[in-house]
Amino acid sequence: MTEFFQSFGMPYEWAWTVATLAAIVVISLLVMLSVAMVIFVDRKVIAAVSLRRGPNVVGPFGLMQSFADGLKVFLQETIIPSAANKGIFLLAPIITFTVALAAWAVIPFDAGWVVADINVGLLYILAISSLGVYGVVMSGWASNSKYPFFSAMRAAAQMISYEVSIGFVLVCVVLWAGTFNMSGIVEAQRGHGLGIVNGFFFNLLLFPIFVVFFISALAETARAPFDLTEAESELVAGYQTEYSSMAFALFWLGEYANILLMCSLCTLLFFGGWLPPIDWAPLYIVPGIFWFLTKTFFFFLVFSWIWATVPRYRYDQLMRLGWKVFLPMSLVFVAAISGYLMAIGHFDRPAPDAPPIMEETEFVEAAPAVQGAERDPS
Repeated sequence: MTEFFQSFGMPYEWAWTVATLAAIVVISLLVMLSVAMVIFVDRKVIAAVSLRRGPNVVGPFGLMQSFADGLKVFLQETIIPSAANKGIFLLAPIITFTVALAAWAVIPFDAGWVVADINVGLLYILAISSLGVYGVVMSGWASNSKYPFFSAMRAAAQMISYEVSIGFVLVCVVLWAGTFNMSGIVEAQRGHGLGIVNGFFFNLLLFPIFVVFFISALAETARAPFDLTEAESELVAGYQTEYSSMAFALFWLGEYANILLMCSLCTLLFFGGWLPPIDWAPLYIVPGIFWFLTKTFFFFLVFSWIWATVPRYRYDQLMRLGWKVFLPMSLVFVAAISGYLMAIGHFDRPAPDAPPIMEETEFVEAAPAVQGAERDPS
């Protein structure tokens, strides 16, 4: 894309800047459109499990229902409780929505299809995803209501508890891939299973870690059966109780953007990303983005299926699972995987090739020679 803008006579620095901004806008719009459609899919899956029809009136097959709901909340009045801290009350959904979109900057949709292909992409995602709890805590405190406040406290404890397990899971993946770069992790999965399967899920040491990651992702996104931050039987609607109109919609969009992010991470870290399932030349004819979107959509269907079928956990069960099961289990697998890799000499091998990272020197043009510089200054 940078070369495209350079063709209009732009200097490299300006072409790179405009191309990056254009990529951010395109990805943000695609994520928002995807959120609207997966909300429709979510409702259809839950309706099918409950033997209902789900959305079927607005648009063909009900496809426009999400857009109608978005228009409805856009036209509603924003109501702020009189006892609320208005500044923080309005800032909380903005933070939640912004942080949810910022994490997509390092998600590669295909080889080279990424806004920022940085060497520490996995660390960036871990850092950005941990910031989402601030929006929830701010909303619960600023609402000045006991139900949102209790929900915010639950959310903080829940997200912190399961981020620990997710962190150790990512350590296992990085040890095997040899890089924090998201594209490099995908390339490390090429032909990993029996030399023909693209993905770490085929690895007997990494598959249990994938299960831990998937369940932790459900808890991290407050998705059923871990949706205790929005337990309507106890907390009305949780931290969103006092919100209406677009402020509520921003929370909703941020939540589903995070769910899609976790589905894409399952795809990138364990199921080969944009690579086809089998390392077979004819399958590479299909564009990589098709494989990436198909795998991500499959994981979202599993998220919806679990929501429709698994009953909600109690809060003590949620904490016990995170601290007494997943944390020790992930620590054991970190030790086992690192020991195995050292035994087979894995760390002596070169890291997998990742797309080249732009060097800083490429942004600097050579300074023109000064005429007469060879003369004596005197």
